[in-house]
Amino acid sequence: DVQLQAFGGGLVQTGGSLRLSCAPSGFTFRDYSIGWFRQVPGLEREGVSCISGGDGSIYYLGSVKGRFTISSDNARRMVYLQMDSLRPEDTAVYYCAAVRIENPKIACRGDMDYWGKGTQVTVSS
Repeated sequence: DVQLQAFGGGLVQTGGSLRLSCAPSGFTFRDYSIGWFRQVPGLEREGVSCISGGDGSIYYLGSVKGRFTISSDNARRMVYLQMDSLRPEDTAVYYCAAVRIENPKIACRGDMDYWGKGTQVTVSS
């Protein structure tokens, strides 16, 4: 069975940091792009960052560039999202997802094959 277990959310003050982790299983890691998405109630879900499991290429949403860093450990089959300089507008439920597309920018459009359960990130002002 395919699983994408995400963890690491929490409550942090403005300017703080959190690291989200995703543990994908049940599919060939290198054939997929893995991404982080977020959603606030009442708003559309947006692709925050995606990474190609094949060549490691990366896409970032403009508002998180320079603050968030996505990385993968192919040997351990883990994908991380290091979030620094957090802002209240980063508050959302964050989801880990996977799609069988090599281009991470296309992957981050959101038409994913598999979704994990979300983890709440709350940034207090």
